Amino acid sequence: MNNDFSELIQYLDDKFTGVDKRLAELDNNFNKLTNAVDAYAQKADTYFQEMVMLSHKVDRHEKWLLEIAEKLGIKLKY
Repeated sequence: MNNDFSELIQYLDDKFTGVDKRLAELDNNFNKLTNAVDAYAQKADTYFQEMVMLSHKVDRHEKWLLEIAEKLGIKLKY
């Protein structure tokens, strides 16, 4: 009778060991995915900040061009 339990215990131990390995792999994959998403979010944030700065720069240049045109008496069409 004790032998039957030892076989069952060994069987369950093997099964749980397999489950533990799969869970560890899933955790590792989840960490990789989280890191990839974080890296992408950081790049996107940097890109959007650069676009805002570029937009302000273009607005400033447009204002300057309008001021120059007004002083020279040129009417700009757009």
